[in-house]
Amino acid sequence: MSNLLIVESPAKAKTIKKYLGSNYKVVASMGHIRDLPKSKLGIDVENDFKPQYISIRGKSSLISDLKKEAKSAKKIYLATDPDREGEAISWHLANLLGIDLDEKVRVTFNEITKSAVVAGVANPRKINMDLVNAQQARRVLDRLVGYGISPILWRKIRKGLSAGRVQSVATKLIVDRENEINAFVPQEYWHIEAFLSKDENEFTARYHGMSGKKETVKKGERAKEITDAVEGAEWKVTKVKNEKKSKNPAPPFTTSTLQQDASRLLNMSSKRTMQIAQQLYEGIDIPGAGLTGLITYMRTDSLRLSEDAINEARDYIVQKYGNEYLPKTARRYKTKNGAQDAHEAIRPTSAKYSPENVRKNLNHDQYRLYKLIWDRYIACQMASEVFDTVAVDITADDKYLFKANGKRVIFKGYAAVYERPDKPEDDHVTDLPELVNDDRITLNNISNEQKFTQPPSRYTEASLIKTLEENGIGRPSTYAPTISTILQREYVVKDGKLFKPTQLGTITTEYMCDKFANIVDTEFTANMELALDKVEEGSEDWIKVVRGFNDDLEASKKKIEDDKESGRIKIPDEESDVECELCGAKMVVKTGRFGKFLACPNYPNCKNTKAITYPTGAKCPKCGNEILLKFSKNGNKYYGCSDAPKCDFMTWHEPTDKLCEACGSVLLKKMGFKGKFTLVCSNESCTGGKND
Repeated sequence: MSNLLIVESPAKAKTIKKYLGSNYKVVASMGHIRDLPKSKLGIDVENDFKPQYISIRGKSSLISDLKKEAKSAKKIYLATDPDREGEAISWHLANLLGIDLDEKVRVTFNEITKSAVVAGVANPRKINMDLVNAQQARRVLDRLVGYGISPILWRKIRKGLSAGRVQSVATKLIVDRENEINAFVPQEYWHIEAFLSKDENEFTARYHGMSGKKETVKKGERAKEITDAVEGAEWKVTKVKNEKKSKNPAPPFTTSTLQQDASRLLNMSSKRTMQIAQQLYEGIDIPGAGLTGLITYMRTDSLRLSEDAINEARDYIVQKYGNEYLPKTARRYKTKNGAQDAHEAIRPTSAKYSPENVRKNLNHDQYRLYKLIWDRYIACQMASEVFDTVAVDITADDKYLFKANGKRVIFKGYAAVYERPDKPEDDHVTDLPELVNDDRITLNNISNEQKFTQPPSRYTEASLIKTLEENGIGRPSTYAPTISTILQREYVVKDGKLFKPTQLGTITTEYMCDKFANIVDTEFTANMELALDKVEEGSEDWIKVVRGFNDDLEASKKKIEDDKESGRIKIPDEESDVECELCGAKMVVKTGRFGKFLACPNYPNCKNTKAITYPTGAKCPKCGNEILLKFSKNGNKYYGCSDAPKCDFMTWHEPTDKLCEACGSVLLKKMGFKGKFTLVCSNESCTGGKND
């Protein structure tokens, strides 16, 4: 009679099985086994919001198998993921399998290594009902919002829309930013740049002000006045400030920062990042070791590293880079208040599995993400970067002040492994010669350039995640599904890396702000997250939290029901610049079951439609016609021949204006690690040029 250990995924089951031996049978629940029904609300609002769980469709045979295995097991262990969702899955399993909740059956481990798994099984605990109730509260709240507001959006705007505690706020952030951009009024200003030299060593300095006061030059007339005044003036150094500075490494990854840097450096979506991280966590087949978990659990807010992990990193640093790259004392990072600190930061499970050692066992994306996690982990324990800075004041005619700044790295430290994702400062850093007070400087040339202040940038996936986290909206584990949802609902679209709201997203957000202000209010949503965290800590009753939220929601819904005047909101069609070849009208963008397409606005008199494509100017290597940018039914970009379907040329790589030296076909931009790319030939039969 063997013990039964239940995990969530088959991959995880395979990895764990090899650590526990023949006395244990390890099986997978395949994620959640029970959930709220899809056909109705599934919550007894009058009976303390009691969830009405049912077995998930298609899992009846799996549940039967689990019950059969449980009956014949000596002891049952529930080893689902170590977070709220995992705790809830264990609770559902305990209910289905008739396990006493006072029995110590819950097993958790932060990493899937032999020592962690064996220690976890040796020290089971009771199911934590505070964690379960926190998950239930979130599930119930999301269902109340979704099933309460979505039908209203269907009636008022369009079928298929949805609302959510986090997705509606995320959409509003993007809409608000677009409104800021549209309302932005550029202000003129001028940069005055002096091209100087000392002993034939050239450098530049920028105008700062005059007579000790800083001046922003706002008009061209003033810029010309300054440049005319200093052209024949005497230039000399009036102040030199030398400083030695250092910069510390960034802490190890949390879920949020991993998603941000994977987007910033690897151009990887948050959804893809979490999928790959899950694979690295659950186990990769390593020759000689078998299925091996390469990283710790990837859903965490903690910056904490175990002492063993710190010591492993320090030993590796000395061996690989030398003693000078190791700080005297180990670096320990403080997790911010309110963060979930149950698990360590995201790190490799062992320093022996360096990216180079396991590269041949990983696919392209697995390697890129694993190397990112590895580099950040090693760098966070390395010495600081050290550099010299010099700030120089140079005056013309003893009153016009110009400033120049120089920087010279004298020790790379952690930057030899991983550059911090800091926002670059516009401090006009340049290479400077040796300068001292009263040095006479030669003016070679001076220029003035008209500039305009820029509106705030649209959100990227990285900056949106950062903003959500900073404002306490949702939790890092929810960011990937949230972003996927608002893209899928077509509330926003991606323009390159930037999020842009659609008319649908803007109109829906305006309606939500008018009718359900609390749902899209940043502060209200953040306070709700804090309340849910208190449920998890055991200091707040989940039913009380849900009831308070639902009372506000029902009051808002009642106002809409009482409003008999407002009708359906029409979403104007998005006009394209493509003319209908049949009637000459400007075609409009429509959405069908296979995605977006162009349609004539004169329907039904004119029924012309066509796919949305954009010219690239590149020639198809198969037939010579133009390559067009196209979109799949899922909205993904790809490139195909304009003569499709006659010509079947297709690629995911962006065409460039460069041609293959061997065959003359267009070269494609194949994206690689950290945003770098290589040029490959579009002609698959080409053997002499750059090709895959």
